[in-house]
Amino acid sequence: MSSTASAFAPPGPRAEVEEGTAFTPRFDRDGLVACIAVDAHDGRVLMLAHMNAESLARTIATGEAWYWSRSRQELWHKGATSGQIQRVVEMRVDCDQDALLIRVEVGGDGGCCHTGRRDCFYRSVVRRADGGVTLETART
Repeated sequence: MSSTASAFAPPGPRAEVEEGTAFTPRFDRDGLVACIAVDAHDGRVLMLAHMNAESLARTIATGEAWYWSRSRQELWHKGATSGQIQRVVEMRVDCDQDALLIRVEVGGDGGCCHTGRRDCFYRSVVRRADGGVTLETART
């Protein structure tokens, strides 16, 4: 993990992690923490991505969402090429500090998904009569 990881103290006792005021994110064995981005205006879930210590520190420092691309193995400033910059309005951490929720205002055309859609959750998993499953485009 990069030296930026030292920007975050290691988690302490459970009571402190769950009820205290210290931000001590619990990164997984790959050095990542899950981050859900939701629209700050209507609460719609836009995407799930991952942050490492460096992208989390950059997000906090700049007020814009930075992620770690697992497929490209590199930092990813959301919207840097598409114009769909995510300005962070609020960041929350879950009870055991291993997941983040960010409320964002999306720039550009307001989209979020690389497929051109507003969000990444555009398909429903539907159980078929034969017991199998299929994907269908979700109704918005």
